[in-house]
Amino acid sequence: MKAYVQAKRSFVKAVTFRAVILCSDVAVIFLITHRWDQTAGLVFATNLASTALYFIHERIWSRVRWGRAA
Repeated sequence: MKAYVQAKRSFVKAVTFRAVILCSDVAVIFLITHRWDQTAGLVFATNLASTALYFIHERIWSRVRWGRAA
């Protein structure tokens, strides 16, 4: 039996993961910069890039058979 992971599932997983990381990023970046404008810009840029890279990474791993039980 072949297990198939839908792209929609990978997308939702990526978005929920980014929501958790977003909170962490805001806290850490603000503690470093003490400026909301810089915090907002950096959080937006890093989270957009990270979400796209995570989605691509997840789709690649969904095709890897290693570690799956039949």
